[in-house]
Amino acid sequence: MSDRKYRQRGYMDNDREPQQSKPQQKPRDREGPRSPRMMAFGETVKCASCGVKAPSNITFESSCTNCRAELHSCRQCNYFDPSARFECSKPITTKIVNKNARNPCELFAPRTVVERQTSSGAPTDARAAFAKLFKK
Repeated sequence: MSDRKYRQRGYMDNDREPQQSKPQQKPRDREGPRSPRMMAFGETVKCASCGVKAPSNITFESSCTNCRAELHSCRQCNYFDPSARFECSKPITTKIVNKNARNPCELFAPRTVVERQTSSGAPTDARAAFAKLFKK
């Protein structure tokens, strides 16, 4: 034991006994096996108006099956950015006024959304939902 009352770091460290350092753990490999309870992720294209899944190959004439909104529009594009010039992150020469209407832009790329793929559907009643939430 030391004869000093306070053991601040830096003050007379040379006469102290060396402290044991903790062994370093190896970083875990992220590409390893996943636990069976981990949900998978999938990329889907969704309608910007109603959120229904849309086909990934959007053509100029494509429209949403649920709300009939135009899918080849600025709001549906991956490069749509309200804070950028002409509200597009790509350099375009003219501004497209109506962002919901169909337009002939060559730079169009459909916006993909990454979401969890769940296997269970919605419960039929509130009691089943409560039981499912707290089951082990």
